[in-house]
Amino acid sequence: MFYEKSAWKNQKNCGTSSLLPMTPTKPQEWLQVVGHAGSFRVGDCGTLLKKFCEEERQCYLRLMGDTLRPFVPAYHGVVQQDEQNYNMMDNLLTHFNSPAIMDCKMGSRTYIEEDLFWARERPKPRKDMYEKMVAVDPEAPTPQEREQQAVLKTRYMQWRESLSSTTTLGFRIEGFRRSNEECHTNFKRTKSRDQVMEALDNFVESNPHVVWGYLRRLKQLRQVLEVSDFFRAHEVVGSSLLFVHDWTGRTGVWMIDFGKTRALPPHLTLDHRSPWVEGNREDGYLWGLDNLIDILTKILPVTCHP
Repeated sequence: MFYEKSAWKNQKNCGTSSLLPMTPTKPQEWLQVVGHAGSFRVGDCGTLLKKFCEEERQCYLRLMGDTLRPFVPAYHGVVQQDEQNYNMMDNLLTHFNSPAIMDCKMGSRTYIEEDLFWARERPKPRKDMYEKMVAVDPEAPTPQEREQQAVLKTRYMQWRESLSSTTTLGFRIEGFRRSNEECHTNFKRTKSRDQVMEALDNFVESNPHVVWGYLRRLKQLRQVLEVSDFFRAHEVVGSSLLFVHDWTGRTGVWMIDFGKTRALPPHLTLDHRSPWVEGNREDGYLWGLDNLIDILTKILPVTCHP
């Protein structure tokens, strides 16, 4: 999480991130809620350039012809700047005034099954992830990991998810920023329903109008997901919901980050609610969305319930 005055920085990979201009009137003033630095540049005419990822390009091309199109940024193809390719899409903040922003990582896991295969076939212990692990819990590494001073990426991600609501609720808050405030990203141990509810209430500042706006949008999204050809035929892992609202009461929610989303074999479809067992490819996306809607509903005062 950082503030960035220049337009861009070098990027290590195509990963996922929610990096967006703070206001359309200051296109070079950027806010990264979570994720990798340098993934984005400001485009022309209300667009955003995200560092190129072929998997994400394929997803957006399919989504532009799917019933989910209103729930994702409009995609405008690949452009090149300074010898670097970018996926160009709509800047979702264009019509908001000093917005509040939240990133929720959806699903019951954030790693794809092929990561597990390669971790077994070609294990590459990571010292950086070991350091992240011990910074949160010095007792978490096994004796072997402590001796190596390194952990496998998949081991780190599974441990990371066990601390958060990813495993208990099917989503987790990655970070949020209320209007004109600093980022809040200390949600690594936000796991219980009550803890998540408190964090969400803090983000919306107990404003029932904002909560209603989000609930309407999320329920519409759920209805469309249930009939979407794209959603039925894809394993949606590591994708986020971007929440945006401003002082006028305008709200919006969009699906973003499709770098880890994978098409399924033709014979396989998912219900996105069943528990994941290695090999079944289930991602828990709808299970997480059900819980998110339920928690937001409970934030509303009793007098606001239908």
